[in-house]
Order: sequence, then structure tokens, then C-alpha cells
Amino acid sequence: MKRVFSFFISLFILCGIADAADYRAALVADIDSGRVLYQEKANELNYPASLTKIMTLYLTFDALEHKRLHLDDYLIVSQYAADAQPVKLGLAAGSKIKVEDAIKAVAVHSANDVARVLAENLKGGKEGSFANLMTRVANEIGLQHTNFENSSGLPNDDHMSTARDIALLSMAVYKHFPQYWKYFGIKSWTYDGKTYTNGNRLLGSYPGCDGMKTGFTNKSKYSLVATAVRDGHHLIAVVLGAENKDVRASVATKMLNLGFSKLGVSNANYNVPQQTYTVAPNSANPIAKYATDKKPEPKINVAVSAGGVGVQFGAFSSYSSAQNQVKKVKSATGLNADIEQNETGLYRVRVKGLSESAAQNAKNLAVANGIDCYIFH
Repeated sequence: MKRVFSFFISLFILCGIADAADYRAALVADIDSGRVLYQEKANELNYPASLTKIMTLYLTFDALEHKRLHLDDYLIVSQYAADAQPVKLGLAAGSKIKVEDAIKAVAVHSANDVARVLAENLKGGKEGSFANLMTRVANEIGLQHTNFENSSGLPNDDHMSTARDIALLSMAVYKHFPQYWKYFGIKSWTYDGKTYTNGNRLLGSYPGCDGMKTGFTNKSKYSLVATAVRDGHHLIAVVLGAENKDVRASVATKMLNLGFSKLGVSNANYNVPQQTYTVAPNSANPIAKYATDKKPEPKINVAVSAGGVGVQFGAFSSYSSAQNQVKKVKSATGLNADIEQNETGLYRVRVKGLSESAAQNAKNLAVANGIDCYIFH
């Protein structure tokens, strides 16, 4: 309780003080629609640091979804992974870690050694190959200015992204793999007798916050992605290059407050600081969920299963919502989608048995009609 109280005190002190000199870029957007509600230098290149691990987990979730991994599988730790610095679990070379523990180690503790473990086990034992895959998939999702050189975000001059791209990647995790979103909201996690606390201060402090990820290197400074839900609205705030942890938490709070205010959700009911902003002229522009003017990129999955290629057009908590999506898919693509219920109870809208070119064409048509989707094998 003392920690939460001191955090709110620091927020009140900082509110209204932090200016553009205290951070490099910021953005707040509506996750469901992709609409940007406010942005500052959101398309300028920055070092993403450990926000990189959002993509590492995206590819891990894809492997789980397509049964290349299971939560109770064990992953082997290489010497290269064990040598990672500075934030780590301290796993010994030759030891093993369960996949679900690896996910928590990356999401909660931002462990660099475990990020390498995932990278090596997912892509032929080489982190460099995994980083190439990360960049290709980033392009496929629609990230326009992102290049990954490693799985963790450790310093590399060519390892770059933008606030806009990080927001879009985070949205993709939420929409493509909602069953795994819970891992980004874990406040603390105990492994091998030691408890690790999530660096996202807004968890448990900012009303409605449900995730997501922090980052820091000397070059990148302090960064944060934070998401929150109120009155049916799910918002995401991205802050890059803050001078310290207090500033990144304060600016993320301001971004979320502004976003909810623009959507007509009163902050007064939630006991959080109120702020006034001058909105940039282009702040109402939506984030394009996928780029429409680029050549097709290699897909996440390398091997094509016997069932061929498919497209998923969303996962829904109710059957009626899935039925409505089936109608939209039919209207947009001419394809008859099926509804499948997965092990978490979500209703997935899918078309299977397509060729690579047919799947890409279906995706292009769907995206052109505002339908979020992705290709699977």
C-alpha cells in the first residue's frame, strides 16, 4: 500500500512538468479501431530496447497456436543464452526451462537470457536467424520503420523502431493471440524461489491497466507500453526515450487520461490526474493495421502442413459476433469461413485449404475492407 501511495504522490508531482525534452516520442490509440487519439513524433526512429520482446513473444504465441510448441514443453539453454547480460534469470548452460515459465520471464522480468532461449529454440539455434524472421514478420504485420537485430533489444545501432510501429505490434498481439494476453498483466512472478516484479508501474495503480511492457538501455532511455480498459474502450499508450522511470510512468498516465477523455470517458470516476493537451493536427489519423502498398513478405510459419494454408479473421468471445464476422468475410472476399472454438472458449473465424497466393489474396481483400486477419499454415 505504501508503494502504491508513493507512486501516486510522484505522479501528482510530475503531472504538468514533463515536457518534450523529457521523452522522445509518445502516442495513445484505440486498440479496437486503431485510431490514434494523440501523438508526438510517433514516426521518428528510436531504439526500442526491451519492447523488442513483444515481437519475441508474438512469435512464441504463434508457435503455440500452431502446435510447434506447448506450454509444458522444456527448452534447452545454450551457453550463448546463459551469457546474456544484464537483466537475466541466471540460467545455466545445459539447463532447461518450461515454455510457460520462459514467457513469464520475458513478459514480467524482461530476462535477456530467456529471450535468447526462445529465439534459439524457435529458429534453428541461431538468434540472428530469429531476428531476420522478426523483421520479416514485422513487415507482414505492417510495421513500416522497424528492424530487429536480436530477440531482446540489447544495444545495436541498426535495431530501430517507432512509437507507431510498437503500438501496431502490440495491437497485433492482442488481436491475433488474445488467449495469451494475460501474461502481459502479471504483476509479479516467482521462479526457483525468487520473486520478480513487473516494471510496469501502472499495473495495479492506474485503474483499468491490464498490461504491457517496459524497456531500457543507455541509448534508448526508459520506454513503456501500457494498456487500459474503461467503459468498453481499450487504449494503448507508448512512451519512448523517457529520462527516468517516473517520467515514463507519468507520460503514459497522461496519454491514457487524454485518450479516455477524447472518447468521453470521465477520469473523475477513477481517481487519476486530469490533464489538458493541445492536440497535434494529425492526431486523429488512424494507424493502418496493415500496409497496402508493399510486396508480400514471407509468413510466420516456414513449413506448410498437410492441411494447406489458411486465414484467420479474428477470435471472438461470443458465437454471434463470430457469425457477424463470417458475413463480413463473405462480403469482402467471397469465401465461406468456418467458426471454430479453441481450448480457451474463443470462437475463431477461419478459412482453410487455400494456396499461398489465394490466402494472400483473401487477406488483401479483407484488409482493404477493414477486416483484421492473418495467414497461418
